[in-house]
Amino acid sequence: MLRKTIYVIGIVLLTSGTVSAQMQKPGVHLKDDKPSRTKEQKEYDKALDRAYQSTIKEIPESKKKSDPWGDIRPSPAAAAKNKQQ
Repeated sequence: MLRKTIYVIGIVLLTSGTVSAQMQKPGVHLKDDKPSRTKEQKEYDKALDRAYQSTIKEIPESKKKSDPWGDIRPSPAAAAKNKQQ
């Protein structure tokens, strides 16, 4: 009888730990309690996004791909010749 009581107490303690982990703690907020953005803030965000996109479009595309290891690495044709020998 004592053994069953100890097992029951152990199970209750283990399950109470998982239940307390699921309960909300004071000072911890799981939801986003921030107020929604105002109309002016949304318009400001859109203006910033438009300014960013226009700035990105002004940057010229790079025509040549830079290869910093190009001078050190052998050309592919030389590597193929080395494998044949």
